[in-house]
Amino acid sequence: MSTTNAVTFWDGVYAARPAATDPRPNVRLTETVTGLPPGDVLDLGCGDGGDAMWLARQGWRVTAVDISAVAVERLADLALSRGLGDRITAERHDLDGPFPLGWFDLICAHYLHTPLDLDRAAVLRAAAHALRPNGRLLVVDHGSTAPWSWNQDPDVRYPTPQEVAADMDLDPATWTVERADAPRRIATGPGGRTAEVTDHILIIRRTA
Repeated sequence: MSTTNAVTFWDGVYAARPAATDPRPNVRLTETVTGLPPGDVLDLGCGDGGDAMWLARQGWRVTAVDISAVAVERLADLALSRGLGDRITAERHDLDGPFPLGWFDLICAHYLHTPLDLDRAAVLRAAAHALRPNGRLLVVDHGSTAPWSWNQDPDVRYPTPQEVAADMDLDPATWTVERADAPRRIATGPGGRTAEVTDHILIIRRTA
Protein backbone atom coordinates (compact mmCIF):
# COMPACT_ATOMS: atom_id res chain seq x y z
CA MET A 1 0.00 0.00 0.00
CA SER A 2 1.29 3.49 -0.82
CA THR A 3 2.31 5.98 1.85
CA THR A 4 -0.66 8.19 0.87
CA ASN A 5 -3.09 5.33 1.43
CA ALA A 6 -1.41 4.40 4.73
CA VAL A 7 -1.79 7.99 5.94
CA THR A 8 -5.43 8.03 4.86
CA PHE A 9 -6.06 4.71 6.62
CA TRP A 10 -4.57 5.75 9.97
CA ASP A 11 -6.00 9.28 9.86
CA GLY A 12 -9.37 7.61 9.38
CA VAL A 13 -8.82 5.29 12.34
CA TYR A 14 -8.16 8.21 14.71
CA ALA A 15 -10.70 10.60 13.20
CA ALA A 16 -13.42 7.99 13.72
CA ARG A 17 -13.10 8.20 17.51
CA PRO A 18 -13.11 11.12 19.94
CA ALA A 19 -9.81 12.65 21.00
CA ALA A 20 -8.52 11.09 24.22
CA THR A 21 -8.54 13.49 27.15
CA ASP A 22 -6.71 11.26 29.63
CA PRO A 23 -5.05 8.42 27.68
CA ARG A 24 -3.56 5.62 29.79
CA PRO A 25 0.02 4.44 29.43
CA ASN A 26 0.72 0.85 28.52
CA VAL A 27 1.27 -1.26 31.63
CA ARG A 28 4.40 -2.88 30.18
CA LEU A 29 5.90 0.59 29.78
CA THR A 30 5.25 1.69 33.34
CA GLU A 31 6.57 -1.52 34.88
CA THR A 32 9.73 -1.40 32.76
CA VAL A 33 10.59 2.29 32.94
CA THR A 34 9.76 3.06 36.57
CA GLY A 35 13.09 3.52 38.32
CA LEU A 36 15.11 4.36 35.22
CA PRO A 37 16.75 7.80 35.21
CA PRO A 38 14.85 10.10 32.83
CA GLY A 39 16.50 11.10 29.56
CA ASP A 40 15.55 11.35 25.91
CA VAL A 41 12.88 8.92 24.72
CA LEU A 42 11.40 8.17 21.30
CA ASP A 43 7.82 6.83 21.19
CA LEU A 44 7.23 4.99 17.91
CA GLY A 45 3.58 4.97 16.88
CA CYS A 46 2.43 7.26 19.69
CA GLY A 47 -1.29 6.93 18.93
CA ASP A 48 -3.49 8.62 21.53
CA GLY A 49 -0.40 9.62 23.52
CA GLY A 50 -0.83 7.75 26.79
CA ASP A 51 2.79 6.62 26.86
CA ALA A 52 4.17 10.02 25.84
CA MET A 53 2.14 11.85 28.49
CA TRP A 54 3.16 9.43 31.24
CA LEU A 55 6.84 9.59 30.27
CA ALA A 56 6.81 13.39 30.23
CA ARG A 57 5.28 13.43 33.71
CA GLN A 58 8.17 11.23 34.89
CA GLY A 59 10.67 13.80 33.62
CA TRP A 60 11.54 12.33 30.21
CA ARG A 61 12.05 14.51 27.13
CA VAL A 62 9.72 12.85 24.65
CA THR A 63 9.77 12.71 20.87
CA ALA A 64 6.47 11.10 19.86
CA VAL A 65 5.92 10.08 16.24
CA ASP A 66 2.99 8.64 14.32
CA ILE A 67 2.03 8.34 10.66
CA SER A 68 -1.34 9.94 11.45
CA ALA A 69 -1.44 13.74 11.49
CA VAL A 70 -4.72 13.48 13.41
CA ALA A 71 -3.03 11.56 16.25
CA VAL A 72 0.00 13.87 16.30
CA GLU A 73 -2.04 17.08 16.35
CA ARG A 74 -4.26 15.76 19.12
CA LEU A 75 -1.26 14.79 21.23
CA ALA A 76 0.40 18.17 20.71
CA ASP A 77 -2.79 19.94 21.81
CA LEU A 78 -3.20 17.64 24.82
CA ALA A 79 0.41 18.17 25.91
CA LEU A 80 -0.04 21.95 25.77
CA SER A 81 -3.28 21.81 27.72
CA ARG A 82 -1.62 19.74 30.46
CA GLY A 83 1.45 21.95 30.72
CA LEU A 84 3.74 19.39 29.08
CA GLY A 85 4.33 21.18 25.78
CA ASP A 86 7.97 21.78 26.67
CA ARG A 87 8.59 18.06 27.25
CA ILE A 88 6.73 16.49 24.31
CA THR A 89 7.59 17.01 20.66
CA ALA A 90 4.91 15.36 18.52
CA GLU A 91 5.80 14.76 14.88
CA ARG A 92 4.09 13.11 11.92
CA HIS A 93 6.53 10.52 10.64
CA ASP A 94 6.28 7.61 8.23
CA LEU A 95 8.48 4.81 9.56
CA ASP A 96 8.62 3.34 6.06
CA GLY A 97 10.95 6.25 5.26
CA PRO A 98 14.06 7.60 7.03
CA PHE A 99 14.20 6.93 10.78
CA PRO A 100 13.59 9.91 13.12
CA LEU A 101 16.77 11.84 13.81
CA GLY A 102 18.44 11.93 17.22
CA TRP A 103 20.03 9.80 19.92
CA PHE A 104 17.89 8.31 22.65
CA ASP A 105 18.19 6.69 26.08
CA LEU A 106 14.94 4.81 25.51
CA ILE A 107 12.94 3.90 22.43
CA CYS A 108 9.48 2.37 22.81
CA ALA A 109 7.51 0.42 20.22
CA HIS A 110 4.22 -0.72 21.74
CA TYR A 111 1.97 -2.87 19.56
CA LEU A 112 3.54 -1.52 16.37
CA HIS A 113 1.31 -3.76 14.26
CA THR A 114 -0.36 -2.72 11.04
CA PRO A 115 -2.49 -4.40 8.36
CA LEU A 116 -0.41 -2.44 5.83
CA ASP A 117 3.09 -3.10 4.51
CA LEU A 118 5.87 -2.16 6.95
CA ASP A 119 9.38 -3.60 7.26
CA ARG A 120 9.27 -3.85 11.05
CA ALA A 121 12.65 -5.54 11.31
CA ALA A 122 14.27 -2.61 9.51
CA VAL A 123 12.46 -0.09 11.73
CA LEU A 124 13.51 -1.87 14.93
CA ARG A 125 17.08 -2.31 13.66
CA ALA A 126 17.27 1.44 13.00
CA ALA A 127 15.89 2.06 16.48
CA ALA A 128 18.64 -0.04 18.05
CA HIS A 129 21.23 1.99 16.15
CA ALA A 130 19.68 5.24 17.46
CA LEU A 131 20.28 4.27 21.10
CA ARG A 132 22.96 5.88 23.19
CA PRO A 133 25.30 3.51 25.07
CA ASN A 134 23.26 1.82 27.83
CA GLY A 135 20.06 2.93 26.11
CA ARG A 136 17.19 0.47 25.82
CA LEU A 137 14.76 -0.51 23.10
CA LEU A 138 11.44 -1.75 24.50
CA VAL A 139 9.31 -3.71 22.03
CA VAL A 140 5.93 -4.93 23.23
CA ASP A 141 3.87 -6.97 20.76
CA HIS A 142 0.62 -8.85 20.89
CA GLY A 143 1.09 -12.51 21.72
CA SER A 144 -2.60 -13.35 21.51
CA THR A 145 -5.78 -11.96 19.98
CA ALA A 146 -8.03 -9.95 22.27
CA PRO A 147 -11.79 -10.30 21.66
CA TRP A 148 -11.92 -6.63 20.63
CA SER A 149 -8.91 -6.73 18.26
CA TRP A 150 -9.35 -5.50 14.68
CA ASN A 151 -7.62 -8.70 13.54
CA GLN A 152 -9.67 -11.80 14.36
CA ASP A 153 -7.91 -14.07 11.86
CA PRO A 154 -7.78 -17.48 13.62
CA ASP A 155 -4.65 -18.37 11.64
CA VAL A 156 -2.65 -15.32 12.66
CA ARG A 157 0.73 -16.16 14.18
CA TYR A 158 2.56 -13.79 16.50
CA PRO A 159 6.38 -13.95 16.25
CA THR A 160 8.10 -14.67 19.57
CA PRO A 161 10.37 -12.02 21.12
CA GLN A 162 13.33 -14.25 20.28
CA GLU A 163 12.25 -14.33 16.63
CA VAL A 164 11.85 -10.55 16.57
CA ALA A 165 15.36 -10.16 17.98
CA ALA A 166 16.76 -12.63 15.46
CA ASP A 167 15.16 -10.74 12.56
CA MET A 168 16.89 -7.56 13.72
CA ASP A 169 20.26 -9.28 13.21
CA LEU A 170 22.16 -7.13 15.70
CA ASP A 171 25.81 -7.65 16.65
CA PRO A 172 25.85 -9.21 20.15
CA ALA A 173 29.09 -7.35 20.83
CA THR A 174 27.12 -4.09 20.74
CA TRP A 175 23.56 -5.03 21.76
CA THR A 176 22.36 -7.36 24.49
CA VAL A 177 18.92 -8.93 24.89
CA GLU A 178 17.92 -8.14 28.48
CA ARG A 179 14.44 -9.61 28.36
CA ALA A 180 12.51 -11.82 25.97
CA ASP A 181 9.39 -13.44 27.40
CA ALA A 182 5.61 -13.75 27.06
CA PRO A 183 3.76 -12.83 30.28
CA ARG A 184 -0.03 -12.85 30.52
CA ARG A 185 -2.30 -10.21 32.03
CA ILE A 186 -5.93 -9.17 32.29
CA ALA A 187 -6.56 -6.41 29.76
CA THR A 188 -9.47 -3.99 29.62
CA GLY A 189 -10.98 -3.21 26.23
CA PRO A 190 -13.79 -1.01 24.91
CA GLY A 191 -16.76 -0.67 27.20
CA GLY A 192 -14.83 -2.07 30.16
CA ARG A 193 -14.73 -5.60 28.70
CA THR A 194 -11.88 -7.69 30.13
CA ALA A 195 -9.93 -10.68 28.82
CA GLU A 196 -6.66 -12.48 29.50
CA VAL A 197 -4.05 -11.64 26.88
CA THR A 198 -0.41 -12.47 26.23
CA ASP A 199 2.23 -9.82 25.60
CA HIS A 200 5.51 -10.51 23.85
CA ILE A 201 8.18 -8.38 25.52
CA LEU A 202 11.64 -7.71 24.14
CA ILE A 203 14.18 -5.38 25.76
CA ILE A 204 17.48 -4.77 24.00
CA ARG A 205 20.25 -2.66 25.57
CA ARG A 206 23.08 -1.04 23.66
CA THR A 207 26.23 -1.96 25.54
CA ALA A 208 28.82 -0.23 23.35
